[in-house]
Amino acid sequence: MADIGCGGGILTESLATLGAHVTGIDMAEGPLAVARLHAIESGLDGDIRYERTTPEAFAGEAPGAFSLVTCLEMLEHVPDVTSTVQALADLAEPGGDVIVSTINRNPKSYLLAVLGAEYVLGILPRGTHDYGKFIRPSELARAMRAAGLSVVEIVGMRYNPFTRNCSLADDVDVNYVVHARKDTSP
Repeated sequence: MADIGCGGGILTESLATLGAHVTGIDMAEGPLAVARLHAIESGLDGDIRYERTTPEAFAGEAPGAFSLVTCLEMLEHVPDVTSTVQALADLAEPGGDVIVSTINRNPKSYLLAVLGAEYVLGILPRGTHDYGKFIRPSELARAMRAAGLSVVEIVGMRYNPFTRNCSLADDVDVNYVVHARKDTSP
């Protein structure tokens, strides 16, 4: 499995705890150092490999190598979504799964993800998100199809900042998750 944009390794380590051998990549050395240290402290360093690289460079090194590729809450921060989605597809083996989460681009997402989370509640540092980089589900689905991925399902995520609970929902207005599968035909 590959966790793209792994940051401090929260998902990477969770996948390893479930028995997977996972490679986590990120461009930021600071979070990777934390992830490496935590993996050692958790006794999971034998199941996890961390690398500082881009998705595109990693796809060039390990094409078709993974049955599952995850990329959570990262696409809205990359300079070229199409290139990154292509890299995710290139990393997946034929029939492999790609799971992506990101933020929709609309007034509601701006109100909740930028103004609410960054400026009112202070859940995220100010300037974390650039509204212009948010991605509509239709845009992401189009990029996935162009990369040889078939969209299996799109589901919304809902976060309650007061209870700190997150749940899946039908509403994809703000955060959403896409499950896609790499085509098996040439």
